[in-house]
Amino acid sequence: MGQGLAIALGRAGAGVTLLARTPRPVAEPLVLFQGDWAEATLVSDLVVVATPDDAIAEAAGALARQKAITPSQVVLHLSGLLDRRVLGALAPTGAGLGSFHPLQTIADPITAPARLLGAYAGVEGDPRAEAEGERLALMLGMHPIRLTAAAKPAYHAGAVFAANFLVALAGVAERLARGAGIPDVDAGRVYLPLLKGAASNLDAGVAAALTGPIVRGDVETIRAHLGALGAEDRELYRRLGLATLPLARQAGLASEAAARVTEVLGGSRSDAH
Repeated sequence: MGQGLAIALGRAGAGVTLLARTPRPVAEPLVLFQGDWAEATLVSDLVVVATPDDAIAEAAGALARQKAITPSQVVLHLSGLLDRRVLGALAPTGAGLGSFHPLQTIADPITAPARLLGAYAGVEGDPRAEAEGERLALMLGMHPIRLTAAAKPAYHAGAVFAANFLVALAGVAERLARGAGIPDVDAGRVYLPLLKGAASNLDAGVAAALTGPIVRGDVETIRAHLGALGAEDRELYRRLGLATLPLARQAGLASEAAARVTEVLGGSRSDAH
């Protein structure tokens, strides 16, 4: 993400100095600084700590020991979970401290400018850091949203559900496809158009995007699915089905049909409402 942000900011016209442990992955108009990194940091208005979460406090401590941060600067880290307090070693400097979390997945840094465009960014910190985070988001064509420190764990858990667990569920679907006799060469891709179509439908809202047997109240179809699955997959289907019911109700599933779906999924009557 750090390299991707550097590329995106460089293309947006910002002067960027990238301090990396490894060489720059692509030819971009960036400065890969190889001298005294503390000296390079001092000349920047904004310093972004783009390390794994467990290394942020260590990086902040190193910046403090090197006297690399001044009161005029803002320091942001990229963690979706942690807040400004992880930069506590820099508090005596008087710099603005906060976090900037791009709500997007970047597997290849070169794709970052396009992938970040239109995405959201969670911004948290003191007033100066919030303002700088919002400015950074707008420069990248992103939508900034302000978060409190207390809200970040739930916000980040939502990101895990939306991205990481989606991939995990695609893995379950691929395994079930193999179990249904679909060749390996196709099993990994057979549901991909369906997945992309479902994601595209979300533009209309989650309830409006919902299709399938639960929103239709197809109890016998659900029963057949449960009978075809092993114990662990059956329990996963059941739990996800019960989590789907409130959306199905929003989409128009009648209470009587919802009660029948709840019964076959093994939930309580309260799950139908």
